Amino acid sequence: MAGPPNAKAANKLSNDLGSVLPHLQLDDHGRSVLAGCRESIEALDRLEKAGLLIEATRLIAHALPAREAVWWACTCSRHTAASGTNLAAEAQVREAAEEWVRKPTDEHRRSAMKQAETAGFSSAEAWAAVGAFWSGDSMAPPEAPKVPPQPHFTGLAVAGSVALAACRGPASRREARLRRFLGSAKDIVAGGAGRIEAETV
Repeated sequence: MAGPPNAKAANKLSNDLGSVLPHLQLDDHGRSVLAGCRESIEALDRLEKAGLLIEATRLIAHALPAREAVWWACTCSRHTAASGTNLAAEAQVREAAEEWVRKPTDEHRRSAMKQAETAGFSSAEAWAAVGAFWSGDSMAPPEAPKVPPQPHFTGLAVAGSVALAACRGPASRREARLRRFLGSAKDIVAGGAGRIEAETV
């Protein structure tokens, strides 16, 4: 499996924290944690230290560039691969999302969405693929007039994918998983591949 785009060069989080904050679904405590914060990397650190881990993953999902964000979602889903009856289908949809990361053509973007539709939009892998699709310039069929997605749609899909990956199986694993996911994201931000070893049963 190849790494994310520009793996040798550091990928920085967006510093437009104001555009990210509305999508974090913060309560009063969360807003107080980020009071006076101006940069995404500082916000990430504050949220993690405060134990607001799901909010921290939302920040990453919205602040990373689209390709890195989708790659991260795929990495998280690999770590907690499902043990149900649709393993082959879930692997296929994740591979479609990763193919878009490697080569972000409109063909690959639409192929990822087709795989997500086939999978029923019910898995972490499917929502990673939706994130790829929503990164493009139109949600309409190729022959139809363009219907641009909102700028935050990819972040929403990635955040949903990561949350689903964290919730698989025993609830007791959720916090440790989220911390591993955040470590993966920080590695991607620093220019790494962000890989996490797959969980053992």
